[in-house]
Parts: sequence; structure tokens; C-alpha cells
Amino acid sequence: MPRINHYTGVAGHSDASSIQPVQAGVLLVNLGTPTAPTAKAVRPYLAEFLGDTRVIDYPRWLWWLILHGVILRLRPARSAHAYARIWTAQGSPLRFASESLAARLQLELDRQQPGKLRVALAMRYGEPSVAHSIEQLQLAGVRRLLVLPLYPQYSATSTGSVIDAVADTFKTLRWPPELRIVNDYHDDPGHIDALATSIEHWWAANGRGDKLLLSFHGIPERYVRLGDPYSDQCQRTARLLRERLQLGEDELVVSFQSRVGRENWLHPYTDATVRQLAADGVKKLDVACPGFAVDCLETLEEIAMQNRDFFVAAGGETLRYIPALNDSAEQVDSLAAVVRRHVRGWPESAE
Repeated sequence: MPRINHYTGVAGHSDASSIQPVQAGVLLVNLGTPTAPTAKAVRPYLAEFLGDTRVIDYPRWLWWLILHGVILRLRPARSAHAYARIWTAQGSPLRFASESLAARLQLELDRQQPGKLRVALAMRYGEPSVAHSIEQLQLAGVRRLLVLPLYPQYSATSTGSVIDAVADTFKTLRWPPELRIVNDYHDDPGHIDALATSIEHWWAANGRGDKLLLSFHGIPERYVRLGDPYSDQCQRTARLLRERLQLGEDELVVSFQSRVGRENWLHPYTDATVRQLAADGVKKLDVACPGFAVDCLETLEEIAMQNRDFFVAAGGETLRYIPALNDSAEQVDSLAAVVRRHVRGWPESAE
């Protein structure tokens, strides 16, 4: 019997040989977003996200019953309502901010080394998928690939899942490109300086609050006990940022948001923290989220809306969210430096 071809490649594309080769690519990967703020659009996105064993590692049979029997029946409508609160004429903030960041990073890399690196964007869940973006890079002639997950701190639930998606894609390719992956950049000096500069500029324009709260996305404490370095990396980012901003121990507070389920997640929880700060007499609270490269549901709705309401209801006057780095020059410059460092030794590297 003839052998079944399990692999894909670019040979079947008639225009593949006519494309001017770009030998190295940079694949930015963000979490993802539904295509619309509706329950119908949110449901498949949540199914893919919450069906990832990196995100939820319960026994598959048990989690399948919970996910499909309960969560995907109830949560899509609630999540759609939250997405609708932040949706814009451009669509999903995470999608268009990530696209703008990728485009500006391409411009900066071209300014430094014209035509050497091709930047593409993928979403871990939703579109454009990791597999699709790698295919497009292959069609452009990319033979060396740097994957840069837009997660400053490493967690198996985020960067680890991106690595899985890249590996799954590579298993289908007849001729995979040479591969490098940025594991994290949580303590990169350029990144810390970009965060600090962004906060300083925001304070210069809006005044400074009584305290600065750094809210990171949470993960179950059990994951940390099993070896996930995420908590330590968040704390290191916070310490370096505190030092760079020259803040005292009592001027900067760290918390963790977005917990789900009944098991313990990283403490302290953001919603409890903002309530306690208000009860302690803090009137004006500034909040930044250094774990998010671009603004998204967790920053624009959960922090800037939900937790603002929690803070005011507990006696505070105003909670002010400091935007993520998004497509700012500071973020573009810092990520370009990360890229240059990780492509050293490749022919496309200026060094």
C-alpha cells in the first residue's frame, strides 16, 4: 500500500518559489480573543482555552464533564457581556493592539536591519493560529524562527502552552525551520525601564496616587508547588520596578487577579486587596498590570471597571488604571532588543 503523507510543506504552493526568501522570522504570540462579544463567538474560544491541559490539569474525563456540562453552558453569556463593555469600533482591544505592536516592531527591526527579519503575529487560542502563522512564514521563505510569547513572566499555563502549540505545528512539517524560543523577559533591563517610563509618564500627566498596586494574573498555588516559576518571576519584576521607580516597601503593593474555581490561587487576591486598601484609608489608588503586554479583558474590564467599583464601594475615591505598554515606543524598543539578543549567531544578526 502507498504510504500516507502525514506532513505538510510549501512545495504544493505554486507561488512559493517566486517569493523573495526571508531567512529568519519572529513570531509574536498572545493569548487570543473571541471574534465578537457574543455568546456564540465566545463559546468556541473558551472551549479551546479551557480545554488546554496546560491551563486546567484536572483528569480529562472529569474536566470534560465540568467544562461541557456546566461551564460552556453558563460562562459564554457572562463573558460576552464583559467583552461587550470593552469592545471598540476596531474590534477586540487585544487583537488590534497586538497587531499594531507587531507592525511597529517590524518597522523598528527593518530600520535597524532592513529585510533581515519578518515579524508575524499568532494567537494561542483563536485566530490567527500558531499553525497558520508559521505556515505563512514558511511561504515567505523563513528557515529560522524565533518565537516570542507576549508573556513577560513564564508560566506553564501561558508560555508553556505556546511551546506546546509550536511543537504540535512542527510535528506536521516536512521541513521545520530552525527554532529558538524566548522563555521569559520578566527581569530584562529594557523591559523594566519601559514599564517604569510608562508609569512615570502617566504620573506626570495625571498626578500620582496614594499607592501603586501591581496586579498580575493568578495561577493555582498548586502549580507553583509543582515547579512553575511564575510567582517568583512576578515578585522579581515587582522588586525591580519598585527599585527603578524609587518607591518604598509601603508605596507599592503586589496582588493576583482572575482566579477561577475553588482551589487556592496565588495570594493576595486583587479584589480583596483593593477593598482592604480602601478600608485602610487609601483614597486614590493607581493600578498597573505588568504581566500583560497589551490591554485586554483582564485589564480594561476586570481592573479598570470591576475592581474600580470594588474600591469605591469599600470607601476609596478613585482607582486609576495605568495602561499596558501596548504598541508604545518603549515596548517596541525593549522587544527589539530582546529579539536582537536571541538571534545572535544567526546570519541575520548584525553581530
